[in-house]
Amino acid sequence: MEFSENKPIYKQITDHFCEQVLSGKWKAGDRIPSVREIAVLMEVNPNTAIRAFHNLQEEEVLLNQRGVGYFVADKAREKVLKLKREEFIREKLPSFFRDMKQLGFSCGELETLYNEHHAGDDSGTER
Repeated sequence: MEFSENKPIYKQITDHFCEQVLSGKWKAGDRIPSVREIAVLMEVNPNTAIRAFHNLQEEEVLLNQRGVGYFVADKAREKVLKLKREEFIREKLPSFFRDMKQLGFSCGELETLYNEHHAGDDSGTER
């Protein structure tokens, strides 16, 4: 995994975990790799990996079964979706709205562009 200098590594690992949940690769009840396995796989200090695990445990995305490992929580997808939407509103929308205003886009124009971009795409994912 390539890490960016713009964001703490543990948050980038957290984002990666969230992507696994949103994509359906990790489902509720799935056991995920251990802290040590993640640290080795991502070439990070185990303390950095632990911080990511604890962050997601606090958000009730992961559950720790002592002595067994970490598992994806039952409502993990819903929790991740809520967290990512809040992050999008807080971090990306302000600059998007500023650019939209500076470039003179109306909401209607953006809706048309959005619909054209996703024409024939029932999944709602970017092409």
